[in-house]
Amino acid sequence: MLTIKALALGAINPYTWVIIPFILIIVAAVVFAPSLYRLITIWLSNDEKARTTIMPNDRKSKKTSKAKFDGKINFEALEEIIDTAGYAYNPEKDIFFSTMEAWQRKMGYCRLYDEAAAPLGMIIDCEPIYFTYGGKRWLIEFWKGQYGMTTGCEIGIYTTAWPDLNIPNVFNGTFYKCANDKDRLYMQFSLKKNGEKLLSRKQKHWWLTGFKLGEFSNPSDLVLDIYITFKNKKMRNAFLTSLIETGYTDEEYGISGRTVAIRFDKPHTKQPYSRSPQTDMIVQRRNKMFCDQYNFITKSYSNIADKIMAVKEQSPELYKEILNIGKTLSLYDTYTKIKHYLENNSNFNNNYNSDSEV
Repeated sequence: MLTIKALALGAINPYTWVIIPFILIIVAAVVFAPSLYRLITIWLSNDEKARTTIMPNDRKSKKTSKAKFDGKINFEALEEIIDTAGYAYNPEKDIFFSTMEAWQRKMGYCRLYDEAAAPLGMIIDCEPIYFTYGGKRWLIEFWKGQYGMTTGCEIGIYTTAWPDLNIPNVFNGTFYKCANDKDRLYMQFSLKKNGEKLLSRKQKHWWLTGFKLGEFSNPSDLVLDIYITFKNKKMRNAFLTSLIETGYTDEEYGISGRTVAIRFDKPHTKQPYSRSPQTDMIVQRRNKMFCDQYNFITKSYSNIADKIMAVKEQSPELYKEILNIGKTLSLYDTYTKIKHYLENNSNFNNNYNSDSEV
């Protein structure tokens, strides 16, 4: 056995001096490889300007890059996202949410939109509840899951007074309008991730939403507690009947006057055909990669405007992904064909226009 004294005197095999540094290099590689891999991944995915920021040539360039954002809120990038996505931002809760007159309100809703979600990067649980009230068919739907680079949830209210559509090679089924102002309901939700509260909102709305940027989740991680106050008990009972027929048990809902409380954990309805374990795995791997990249780039910044500005400067491709917060315009591509059909069919066109404030 070699002693410290023997080592000091060099009384060892001459090859040992080659082996020891080699072993140290291997140990260092094991210890630092994860961090180095993540840094190289980010570096390779960015343009030249980003590489200069992430791996500067000297300390001076690093300080200059950071000073570009620190102490100054850059609203330009944030406003672009809000305008493009149709959402607003709550700095106190650090969430994006849909506005009352978001462009999505003109798009209506149908099952095809849910089918298109997964291929567009949205792995979300859907729960549509259909019922009839006041001479119209209603759809109140819940969603929760991963919307690209955000974890979020939604409650949407939709109505129709006209028959189902049958558009060859496009759509066969019920097409709903987004609820008008008279049909808005007071709603509230609390989204929990693995038992911890992630976000909450409450408002009289037609589409109550919340999205947290850079947060990655699987739909099964999330539980959505929902509260909806209906116009009267007749409407409440119509909704409840459908909720129970959908499969909800006494442990999953409660009643207090005109208000119904629902716990949306595992969906009771059949999920879109586009959802499968294989699809979820592929799409979620990509979503997680984007979230990790976003969190790595923005870890030095405290406010959302500076974070987004940093991403815009360092990774334009990642910035484009941020522009797709929530439900994106691509999801509604089918609407163009449906709208064309409605406008060229006098019966549906008249019903569509007259239904605006029923």
